Amino acid sequence: MIQIVTGDPRPIFRQIVDGLRMKIATGELEPNTKLPSVRGLAMQLMVNPNTVAKAYAELTSEGLIETRKRIGVFVCEPRQRLSDAERERRLQEALQHFVSAVVSLGFDTEEILDRVSVELEPVKSQHDGTRGSGESR
Repeated sequence: MIQIVTGDPRPIFRQIVDGLRMKIATGELEPNTKLPSVRGLAMQLMVNPNTVAKAYAELTSEGLIETRKRIGVFVCEPRQRLSDAERERRLQEALQHFVSAVVSLGFDTEEILDRVSVELEPVKSQHDGTRGSGESR
């Protein structure tokens, strides 16, 4: 399902959150897909169940997954979960973090933009497929 990278500076729970969030955003995990239980995913990833529980709690608070009593954990239907102002704030925060992380790496702006475009391609194709007929590309 997802992989944990030991050399990654992000905590393990963050890697789980980011991995599942990306799989949901790209459509690899569709709405109503059943996810492994906390214990099951912890065993698959060979991590502490508390780590998976923390990741699942964050994804639940974001409205990306839900626990259905006695059935399991499922991917939620997509819906607008944040106000436009909060979405804008989070985008700005993420962009500032990204820029501060890559500015010292010595790449020119064009190469950075090309690489970002490549990374966004799986998400873009998913979102383009869910657009209303009134929108154009």
